[in-house]
Amino acid sequence: MVLEAESKHVEDAIRCGGLAPTKSSCIKNLLSVLLEKRGKLCMEYLREMSIEEVKAELSLLKGIGPKTVSCVLLFNLQHDDFPVDTHIFQIAKRMGWVPGVADVKTTYLHLNQRIPPELKFDLNCLLYTHAFLEGYSSRGGYTQEEDLWESRIAEAAYAAEDVIESYIVDQILARSTNHSSTEFHQGLQSVMEEMDSIKMEVMEIKKMRVKVHLHFIKSPANVSLPRSTQKVTMVGFDDSFYQMLEKIIRGRLDRQIIPITGMGGIGKTTLARNIYVSPLIKDHFDVCGWSTISQEYNAREILRKTLDQVDKDGKGNRGNLREDELGEQLYKYLIGRRYFVVMDDMWNIEAWDRVRRFFPDNQNGSRIVVTTRLSNLASELNYSNGLDMQFLDQATSWNLFSKIVFGKENCPLELENVGKKIVRGCRGLPLSIVVIGGFLSKSERTQENWGFIEENLSSIVNLEDDETCLQILYTSYNNLPVYIKPCFLYMGVFPEDMEIQVSLIIPLWVAEGFLQPIHGKSLEESAEDYIEELVDRNLLLVINRNHYGKLKSFKIHDLLRDVCLREARKLKFLYVLEEQSVPQGINSQRRIGSSFVAYPTPQLLQSLDPSTSRVRSWIGQFPKTLSNNFRLLRVCLSDAIFAEKGSENEDGFLLRLVNLRFYPVAGKDHPFIKIPRSVHFLWNLQTVLLVKVGHDFVFEIWKMPQLRHVMSNPKKRKGAYYVPDPLSREDMVLENLQTLLVVSNLKFGEGLLRRIPNIKALKLYYDENLLSGGDDYCLNNLYRLQKLESLRLNCSEEHTLVGLVRQVSFPNSLKKLTLTNTKLPWEDMKTKIGSLPLLQILRLKDYSFVGSEWETFEDQFSRLKYLLIESCDLECWITDNTHFPRLVHLVLCDLSLLKEIPSSIGDIPTLQSIKLDSCSDSVVDSARRIREEQEELGNEFLQLLIY
Repeated sequence: MVLEAESKHVEDAIRCGGLAPTKSSCIKNLLSVLLEKRGKLCMEYLREMSIEEVKAELSLLKGIGPKTVSCVLLFNLQHDDFPVDTHIFQIAKRMGWVPGVADVKTTYLHLNQRIPPELKFDLNCLLYTHAFLEGYSSRGGYTQEEDLWESRIAEAAYAAEDVIESYIVDQILARSTNHSSTEFHQGLQSVMEEMDSIKMEVMEIKKMRVKVHLHFIKSPANVSLPRSTQKVTMVGFDDSFYQMLEKIIRGRLDRQIIPITGMGGIGKTTLARNIYVSPLIKDHFDVCGWSTISQEYNAREILRKTLDQVDKDGKGNRGNLREDELGEQLYKYLIGRRYFVVMDDMWNIEAWDRVRRFFPDNQNGSRIVVTTRLSNLASELNYSNGLDMQFLDQATSWNLFSKIVFGKENCPLELENVGKKIVRGCRGLPLSIVVIGGFLSKSERTQENWGFIEENLSSIVNLEDDETCLQILYTSYNNLPVYIKPCFLYMGVFPEDMEIQVSLIIPLWVAEGFLQPIHGKSLEESAEDYIEELVDRNLLLVINRNHYGKLKSFKIHDLLRDVCLREARKLKFLYVLEEQSVPQGINSQRRIGSSFVAYPTPQLLQSLDPSTSRVRSWIGQFPKTLSNNFRLLRVCLSDAIFAEKGSENEDGFLLRLVNLRFYPVAGKDHPFIKIPRSVHFLWNLQTVLLVKVGHDFVFEIWKMPQLRHVMSNPKKRKGAYYVPDPLSREDMVLENLQTLLVVSNLKFGEGLLRRIPNIKALKLYYDENLLSGGDDYCLNNLYRLQKLESLRLNCSEEHTLVGLVRQVSFPNSLKKLTLTNTKLPWEDMKTKIGSLPLLQILRLKDYSFVGSEWETFEDQFSRLKYLLIESCDLECWITDNTHFPRLVHLVLCDLSLLKEIPSSIGDIPTLQSIKLDSCSDSVVDSARRIREEQEELGNEFLQLLIY
């Protein structure tokens, strides 16, 4: 009997469900209360109660929360209730079923009201099974077995998505909530049967894996490391090699961990091997050991392999020792000795935490080198003296390639040009160079053959050596958390070597439904975390960050893009059309990317049946003859998606895309210039890109509750659009709206302020065409937008709106401010801008301020890092280094009247650069004096850039 059983026995019985001690206590307490209150351990009396009575009764019991109550109602009492756990909450948010600001409680209330009673049980079971399968992750790399399982799971998940979204779309298009649910119910049943079948088989596979893993642990492994203990050809890493030797042999006496980080295939292990076998290492250390960690590490094996190498004479029967026994033996052997250990391919800090106590700090210069693909793991090791490996430059890449292909011979002149093109295509990745070099060393050395290889470089690299190159890179993908994998695969849609803008990829991820909600963060903030994690894992290459460290753009290596494309095709997640042909089965793909314009129209029409297409996203050139359905489309990123003019009612086409979330609208030279007023029927629309629209373009946004971003070209004033005032009571509060770029003559009256409470980025344009006096535009109300972080305020050059602009009052939340043609007096800087507590970037352009003198004061610009002053009549700038305590970059452009830069600017401790463009000679001379003074004081890091 559970009530009388010992707690530890109850815990053992329920341990697989997690939180066993807590749940055990709650169960025993519940049974005690039930016995005392009812006289028997039975809860059948709940069947006689109403839903509200059951909720009230169960809520009195300690440890029974709302989710448990809801599960009892649905699964035990067969009431019409819909439990919401973390997974269902995340699905609801990602699919747009609930408002973006909804929490778990609101989601529960919303779904229970919206989901028909007869569908609640089946839909809930389906989503719970979906959660189980979503956690499946292959560990075998590119194998037919793993491909089959992942494909089946993906197919089942897609089928569930299709059934649910088709039902929702049908209801919206029918404008009725009484649409027949028979087909939906049958679809759910079919999907559930397939998912249940997969779930049972996956559970069996997991059991088998556990058995195999246990057998592997018990079996003695071959501890010889033939590859790890041999010197490997290394070109281009001489500096890194000697830099590492310096860190290892010299320095402090305490035991140090020295990480080597970089993406897969960049040469971390090769460098570590050459260090390991170096005579300097052998002579300096008493004992050396090497252990390969890998993704599924085993602490006992790490200890055994290390011990077998440092103590080769005492191997004995270590295969039968426990983890703690091996650790104790290793510790005793290492104590007092100066040791050097390489831990190759570490994937998480837990591997080190499990064994660290067995590596004593002898205060004699012992060293542990860790190779890892994860930059954040290196920081977790609490050591900053590691090595971050970079890509090879072109010259070094060519040297490595030549050594592999020709050995000590020279490259024939007729092959040098095409050879260097091949090397350039490897993008500086040593693994790619080694693989293609090995292939060419065994192939025919002719211009024709090498030309063919240069044109087909990617496929040849991936086919050579049993796809070793892809296998190595695939492990980086496989190790990703489940929730980040689709974000990474999505990178394949962009062309090779493209610089990808963060401002574009994040709205696309949100629209695709990839992001899981994190408490206290918007989906966009979660996306920024995802990108930084991919950077930390060396899967993305940083191209540009802004002046306060935020990532602006990145690239992905071509080989990693190939991993994305291959895995995406396998899962039918994404297919990129790269040839003038359409593959079979394209209709089952979820996303299609395209880079070519001229389509084989008959074949494409035959292959892509819009009425049954599963396509959720189309990115790239869209065939003009295929604009007649795609009812489940979520994302369209194309400059032309409509049928040829007159072939179809354009308004009708757009309004059928009720699932659409990301949409570009083009103006000039586009058949569809005006968004229909009924666009609010696109209930899921989140991001709208306005391309080439004029100032007379009107966008009604007030009946679009999911809207998050409306953007036009921020660099062109002609890109400004007009948003009318909210007038009707039916106009919604746009709680999700974060971005409006660039809005013309926007009025900040009470109605607008209430409807955009969470706006984060605004770019505003005001001209002489104001519809009324400046007071009606209420720029003094801007301070009430307390979540606004980025603001650009631009006035036309011809304006006479000084009265309008002078009333502006900025919110304390601002981090980035750009003013253009505002013609404010410098005295306003102190009262309006200098005291903003979070301001980090300030750009003053084209007479944003007027007057000959600017004097700053203490306790101003406390966090400012970047200051731009461009095109104004400033002559004298009076300041002190304490007035800009954190300034990093100063940029002065087109200041012909300014006499000099205050010398105290050079004394700002954080200043890194001064950039001058079209400034007076006296300003340039003052900047040079500042740099010279700083060099005399020992500051050699201040950059001076003059254009």
